[in-house]
Amino acid sequence: MNFRSIKLYKQERIDLDKLLASLSGFGYQRHSKIAQEAEYAVRGGIIDIFPSTFEYPIRIELDNNKISSIKSFDKVSGRLIFEHTIAIILPKKISKNLKFRHFSEEEPIENFIDLAPGDYVVHNQYGVGKFTGIKRLESSGKMSDHMIIQYADGDKLYVPQNFMHLVQKYIGFARRPPRIYKLGGKEWQKIKNQVRKGIQKMAFDLLRIQAARDTLPGFKFSKDSDWQVQFEKTFPYKETPGQIESMQQVKENMESAHPMDRLLCGDVGYGKTEVAMRATFKAVVDNKQVAILVPTTILAEQHFHNLLLRIKDFPINLAMLSRFRTKKEQVDIIEGLKKGTVDIVIGTHRLLSDDLIFKDLGLLIIDEEQRFGVRAKEKLKSLRLTVDILTLTATPIPRTLYMSLMHARDMSIINTPPANRIPVETHVCAFDTALVKQAIFNELNRKGQVYFVHNRVFDIEEVLEGIRKISPKGARIMFAHGQMSPKMLEKVILEFLDGKIDILVCTMIIESGIDVPNANTLIVNNAENFGLSDLHQLRGRVGRFTRKAYAFFLVSKKGSFNKEARLRLDAISNYSELGAGFKIAFEDLMIRGAGNLLGAEQHGYMNRIGFDLYCRLLREIVSEFKVSPKG
Repeated sequence: MNFRSIKLYKQERIDLDKLLASLSGFGYQRHSKIAQEAEYAVRGGIIDIFPSTFEYPIRIELDNNKISSIKSFDKVSGRLIFEHTIAIILPKKISKNLKFRHFSEEEPIENFIDLAPGDYVVHNQYGVGKFTGIKRLESSGKMSDHMIIQYADGDKLYVPQNFMHLVQKYIGFARRPPRIYKLGGKEWQKIKNQVRKGIQKMAFDLLRIQAARDTLPGFKFSKDSDWQVQFEKTFPYKETPGQIESMQQVKENMESAHPMDRLLCGDVGYGKTEVAMRATFKAVVDNKQVAILVPTTILAEQHFHNLLLRIKDFPINLAMLSRFRTKKEQVDIIEGLKKGTVDIVIGTHRLLSDDLIFKDLGLLIIDEEQRFGVRAKEKLKSLRLTVDILTLTATPIPRTLYMSLMHARDMSIINTPPANRIPVETHVCAFDTALVKQAIFNELNRKGQVYFVHNRVFDIEEVLEGIRKISPKGARIMFAHGQMSPKMLEKVILEFLDGKIDILVCTMIIESGIDVPNANTLIVNNAENFGLSDLHQLRGRVGRFTRKAYAFFLVSKKGSFNKEARLRLDAISNYSELGAGFKIAFEDLMIRGAGNLLGAEQHGYMNRIGFDLYCRLLREIVSEFKVSPKG
């Protein structure tokens, strides 16, 4: 044990009193039974701990103060899940959604903490080898635990406990075992130097826009006004600590002399929109225009109605620019933006059209940037030089995540769910009519609503009739898809929002943003055809209230889809806890690879040295550039 972390090994003898004191010192609270992260419980020779870096709590069984087993378990059922050789417990302040295996060299990234014999690891000085276990050996006259790493030709490296921070679990994206290096050879250092040079070039390219922003003056927004305080009081819920902290960071950026470029990460339903609304109001009070860019017309409509309700007592002109508006209405809105009579505009990619000119744009809010195409992103790049930008995301695209990892962009994280929010119970299973019928009956019996997602327009009405046959008599069912007329689609969505429709058979059009607290059962047909982040976003349409929610991802016959689809479905099933967006984003990167996102060259570098060391070198190089810019 040390002040940085508590390391527990199977077969290790421990001082129980010292362990409990260390847990208390790390901010963990003792309870008779654990219910959430950073809690522990003791019953005889059994210690339950919920480390803030583990997906599940762990159960440590002692035999005369010797650890006989370390196992993860389900805190609801008590079912044991899997066994660990080692568990590393970090202080409470480092939570599951980490502020980015601000980490120091001694703090491993959470995804790489859990090691098992046979895993590939990377030692910063000696390269990639295979972890074979923990052995207690004498070192400097004392007995201590050593990590054993096997290298080429059977050579072994024994890493003492106080140097284990130099070892990370190897994570690569090539889907094949990494090359194991020769212990003590010069090749590892040569490889590291090659990778460092390659990263330097990429880091310089990625930082150029940021450097340009830092030299250009931005608009310095005023401190909060009385109106700002009045507006924020209209929020009908209690702010979470994550929302409060994120809003403070956003306001500090807006009140500085340089343009803001901040990424706001928070899982679906965690309250990112409220932070965006407060930033919007702050900008408008200072006589600046605001553009809110969203990926779908439905989300534009919902944001428009929610914000309209909040600003009704203030002299602010809000408009929505999407295909829900007639051509004449669109022309009037565009003219109003040019003259300055429209203060806030919410819209889809139409906002990025060349014919749209703002009189004085001060803030651009981008909801789920990964949903926009290449042309839209190129337009956004030019805006980033002069306008304050706030990007909202639940599952950040890897390039965005990397820019935040290396501090090229500021990042805020909302990692506290709203009060009383509970995880969505997730099931991946073969399509079964009886199962669908039961799920619908259960939801409608408790006066709730159901989404049935079928992402093919040509036979969606046929699917609706099939659902009607197995639904309770009198159930109100309707379909919705993007090829409907704007007025008809708007009518259907508003009726579902108002509770006038019980079951909505729809395409992925509901993926982003639609918020119906009474809809708490989601059924997705042919789930193997969806991307991982899409599945996570769809699941986020339910569970937005205190009521237990269910997501059923239905697949076609087993074996009829490829390995990637199976990996996506495994991930959506495994990462169902609150705040899983970051893990989903990372898992998506592992499944798809990084070649098409950061370039084949960087993809190769990651595979040669492992993701964790790649990120460490990246942060190191960025720090060097920021202290002494090169080029």
